[in-house]
Amino acid sequence: MKVLITGARGMVARATAEYCRSIGDEVTALSHSELDIAQHNMVHERVESLRPDTVINCAAYTNVDGAETEKQAAYDANATGVENLAQACSKFSSRFVTISTDYVFDGKYEGFYTQRDTPNPHGVYAVTKYYGELLARNTYARSIVVRSGWIFGAGGTNFLSVVHKLLAEGKHIKAISDAYGTPTYAADLGRRLRELADVDLPGTYHVTNSGEGTSYFGFVEKVCEIAGFDRGLIEAVSMNALERPAPRPVNSKLACLFSEKIGLVPLPEWEDGLARFMKVS
Repeated sequence: MKVLITGARGMVARATAEYCRSIGDEVTALSHSELDIAQHNMVHERVESLRPDTVINCAAYTNVDGAETEKQAAYDANATGVENLAQACSKFSSRFVTISTDYVFDGKYEGFYTQRDTPNPHGVYAVTKYYGELLARNTYARSIVVRSGWIFGAGGTNFLSVVHKLLAEGKHIKAISDAYGTPTYAADLGRRLRELADVDLPGTYHVTNSGEGTSYFGFVEKVCEIAGFDRGLIEAVSMNALERPAPRPVNSKLACLFSEKIGLVPLPEWEDGLARFMKVS
């Protein structure tokens, strides 16, 4: 398959490109400087010249707190850029897979969010990602929207991706104990993005590793268990105590209603993904 991946320098894009190449795909992975998805003409020219079978959009504005002040930048990447890609894919009959977020939900539900639940995004980042979902579906009926969250992996700079290195250095860690999600290993997510492209069944999918989910504190506890780090380095804190600019869902655990019905096996347990990640990082 001929695959175009956007946001090439990001954690998920790198993992996706690695998997696609491993199965023999012809992969073109473009960074923001090579393809600014918010630029309509640039997007159409690139897709026309490459004529990919599939476009997997991993480009996004992901600074949740920064989006509160950089609203236009967030909208450009998370909404306008998705619309541009969907238009180009429609014009040139490419499959289109784009990544959304668990933050489209308000977090008030205690169980797992599925596709039956109505999004209610709070904060600029969450709102712009939800707009991106709507624009993808309304622009190109062949779009596949993938919601995921709590993603960790090689090259990642977020808390879940670097906490093991901080603990290895003996640093004390504050970890939120009252916010919950379903951790997702970028390598497993990248594989599933490619599998969904192969299935080519439009819709919205929730993609996370299996398991009951956890808190940030629980995630760090598991890191300590796997690597033998001192659990005394971890301090449990409340989400509200951090006083961050952007609102975040207290619970954003995801489950998918469709994956197994279309023949996709559940991804491995998140603890398994974490163990594999820590072996190679």
